[in-house]
Amino acid sequence: MPPQNAILFAGSSTFRLWHNIKDDFRGFPIINRGFGGSSLTDVIRYTEEILFPYQPKQVVIYCGENDFAIDNLLPVDSVVNRFTTLFGLIRKRLPSTHISFVSMKPSPSRWQLKEKMQQANRTINEFLERQDNTSYIDVWEAMLNESGLPRPEIFLKDSLHMNGLGYIIWKHKIVPKLLN
Repeated sequence: MPPQNAILFAGSSTFRLWHNIKDDFRGFPIINRGFGGSSLTDVIRYTEEILFPYQPKQVVIYCGENDFAIDNLLPVDSVVNRFTTLFGLIRKRLPSTHISFVSMKPSPSRWQLKEKMQQANRTINEFLERQDNTSYIDVWEAMLNESGLPRPEIFLKDSLHMNGLGYIIWKHKIVPKLLN
């Protein structure tokens, strides 16, 4: 059983595929519970299995991108509501746990959804600013080139998942938000 009072990463394959996550966050007790293809509704559905048993001191969430990809007609408010539902579940069961949200990333293969993802990111950030014991981790801008487009060199051939260079960007954005 992983240690209690750790930092739990929950969300989609972007976390699942972070194979050296424990090395990248050396000195922090990390539990990675990302699973491929997950949407916010999936993370909500499996909180009893992937989140609550570990009693984490911090939960880092990356999810929402798949919600829009599964249903490109899904309104921004639906994704934000899904996030606030997950937030409420965590806050109710683990009231002192710090909750962090990593912004949806600008994946080249999903660039047509950028406006929805950016609006959801902004609204989730605004929500978190009104809450205690939270943080928002913005990776969007750091993943763009000088022309404002996704940097192709940080993505795998599928133009969705990141390679090591992408994870270096994420590491530098996430480390300052992790609890000691």
